[in-house]
Amino acid sequence: MKIIILALIGLTISANATKLSYENFKVYNVVPKTEDDVNYLRGLHDKEGYDFWTEHIKAGSNVRIMVYPQIEEEFVAYCKTNGMDIEISVPNLQKLIDATMQPAVSSRSTEKLGSLSWDRYYSLEEIHAWLDELEELYPNNVKTVNIGVSTEQRPIKGVIIDLKPDDRAEKPLTGMIEGGIHSREWISPATVTWIIKEFLTSTDPGVKQMAESFVWHIFPSINPDGYAYTFTTDRLWRKNRNTNHYQNCSMNDDLSRGVDLNRNFDYVWMSIGASNDSCTQTFAGASGSSEPETRAVSNYILTLKANTDMLYYIAFHSYSQMILIPYSHVSGIQKLQVSNYGDLYEIAIRGADKLTATHGTPYVVGVSAEILYPVSGSSFDFAKGVAEVPISYLFELRDLGQNGFLLPPEEIIPNNEEIMACLAEMDATTRKLGYYSSGSVSLVHSLVLTVGAFGVLYYLH
Repeated sequence: MKIIILALIGLTISANATKLSYENFKVYNVVPKTEDDVNYLRGLHDKEGYDFWTEHIKAGSNVRIMVYPQIEEEFVAYCKTNGMDIEISVPNLQKLIDATMQPAVSSRSTEKLGSLSWDRYYSLEEIHAWLDELEELYPNNVKTVNIGVSTEQRPIKGVIIDLKPDDRAEKPLTGMIEGGIHSREWISPATVTWIIKEFLTSTDPGVKQMAESFVWHIFPSINPDGYAYTFTTDRLWRKNRNTNHYQNCSMNDDLSRGVDLNRNFDYVWMSIGASNDSCTQTFAGASGSSEPETRAVSNYILTLKANTDMLYYIAFHSYSQMILIPYSHVSGIQKLQVSNYGDLYEIAIRGADKLTATHGTPYVVGVSAEILYPVSGSSFDFAKGVAEVPISYLFELRDLGQNGFLLPPEEIIPNNEEIMACLAEMDATTRKLGYYSSGSVSLVHSLVLTVGAFGVLYYLH
């Protein structure tokens, strides 16, 4: 019976990894009118058959949800009966997926370094080959590094960029950048590879300052199995490929073959915003740092912090156009658990203003629990909460849900340009606040900025 149902909805996965089709899958726009509507939609969030493309659910705001075909009729009927506005946003998801596989129509041929351009999305193998190529192109400044292997024994590969290797102190300033922890968010590795390119080639003074002041450790895809799977089998796969928690899910058994790595870091693990059900997208695993990918990243962060003056940890996700400040499980007065919250807010706001000035793209700044949703077990919270990295952020890149995880290739370069402008401004502010020299500002300065930023936030609310 299950085979018949799967065939009817076009959701087919076989032992030889037949590519899954989303033919006739729809994405709906739903507007909840009351708190009961909001609670109903929130109750669907971790249920099979629903993939929320909008995470912050509130009355009067648009919520985008991908709905499996076999429950579509019931869902639409309920929304209409209860007075919610509902309309089809994406009538055939597969067509949107197919469009992301094509190069941008109007590519800019000058935006290229070695074998990579930014008019298309690249596979894991192509990205890893490009990292090796950079080591050959810049032998004095670039070194490839493998920090571990994934569940399926793929390398977790990145580069170390040091543009001034002869001028470093015994404990140099360092920063770490990660991408691709959620494998379907293709714009994340495309952004991280652009940052690598800019650090190596940009003539912009702000970018050069940021690139040359640090030894950078940059990893375009820290979930290599999941990212590879989005190219071979399921374009919308999110988790890693740990099959140890397999179970019979009601609509898609494959969903249980993976752990959400950004819920698996061993910091307030499974306290909020995570699931212990492997049939959900936010399954947090058997325990904190149970996954080889998570352990590799965690150990690398702790090693960097112990042996260098580590200032930055920056993670890139999509989508929602946000700059998130640690911690993702707190809100209100609890934000003051982060001693330099005021500094982090000021740095992010200045960066967001510069970002918006580039192409007019609005970004919001805040903690995830207030502007997105509560989360526990995330990488950038681990970097702040356990490794005590002073400046830690998570970016949610373009867009606001129109294309969601399927951002058109035409938007890769504009997205990357505004992010680069943002990072340069954030780094300039970080430098002005004194972090370059000491790794942190004085407690008095930090508390003054925290109270100021916190007061502004409450005034706005």
